[in-house]
Amino acid sequence: MNSAFLYLSMKILFWASLFFLLYAYVGYPVVIWLISRMTPSRVHRKDVSFSPGVSLLISAYNEESVIESKINNALSLNYPKELLEIIVISDGSDDRTNEIVKTYASQGVALHYYEGRIGKTACLNRSVPVCRGEIIVFSDANSMYERDAVRNLVANFADDRIGFATGYTRYAADTEGGIVTSIGIYAAIEKFTKKAESVVNSCVGADGAIFAIRKTLYTPLRGADINDFVIPLTIIRLGYRGVLEERAYCVEKTVEDQRGEVKRQVRITNRTLRAIFHHIGLFNPIAFGLFPFELFSHKVVKFLSPFFALILLLCTLALMNSGTVYLLFLAAEVMLLLFAWLGYGAGRAGVLSKASSICRTFITMNLAIAGGWVQFLRGEAYTTWSPIKR
Repeated sequence: MNSAFLYLSMKILFWASLFFLLYAYVGYPVVIWLISRMTPSRVHRKDVSFSPGVSLLISAYNEESVIESKINNALSLNYPKELLEIIVISDGSDDRTNEIVKTYASQGVALHYYEGRIGKTACLNRSVPVCRGEIIVFSDANSMYERDAVRNLVANFADDRIGFATGYTRYAADTEGGIVTSIGIYAAIEKFTKKAESVVNSCVGADGAIFAIRKTLYTPLRGADINDFVIPLTIIRLGYRGVLEERAYCVEKTVEDQRGEVKRQVRITNRTLRAIFHHIGLFNPIAFGLFPFELFSHKVVKFLSPFFALILLLCTLALMNSGTVYLLFLAAEVMLLLFAWLGYGAGRAGVLSKASSICRTFITMNLAIAGGWVQFLRGEAYTTWSPIKR
């Protein structure tokens, strides 16, 4: 092969990979925000007095350590008690979860227990049709809702065009002075992006711990479907919109089991890739406007980022003697790896610690995405889940 052609190809691959990496994490959020600023207002009507019947579904598997707190949290929500149905969906739990839930039967809390670990998706397929609520709210046992979360979510459905509304998760960490809640930089970028997407068209996906849909729009899911992504995609395909509700959030404790969290991200990637390929028709701009652009930029480009990162590293090594700029990029990549490595076991505060955390999260996230691709290409599928220790 001609050396000049090879050199040019390396340069093109280098800059293209760098562009898409930056676009996935920084460029697209900025672009969609700019588009939202230029888009004619599509703000829907929010009416906090709008109070349809609501069914709050709490998915659980062996959650004896948190289920009582979750039920009390649900009972304390600022929503008319006579209009709020609380259901705990237990997927084959064999600890004290079912026993604890039953003690709240007199307060209107229902238990839907399904034997044999049939999977969260199969449980939802059986429970949603028998719910009384016009609006279905999906939640997890370890997700504690802000008092007005359900009311704020439901207010969006005063607009007939809205098919789903999602909140977001804040993460709590134990400190010497008590509990501190925060939203990490990646979660903050995700929230920022979804807010802009909600203005332009529809936000891509939902937060599985806190999102709501119209019951009439629920379509039975396949066993391996990831509900907080497939349900929104299906609703958009039916011609409705999905939005982020900034006033609705829940709180979860930060993950202590880092390996478990990585495995969870691998599963999410695998199931999301499967959903994207199954809903390939949503990439039709004639039928869905700007949503195909949002879906491609928000999910597809990000799921290709491990490959862009690998290509970038290989091209940098090949071009390191071709100019100062490539040498500087190599140094930056080495620093990123070094910061990520130093981050393990470093519990200190400060700029360096935060930089280390960002680098570690970036690398861990991309390794998990790569693992998800491997599983997807092998044809592996998930139908059951286990909660992460927190």
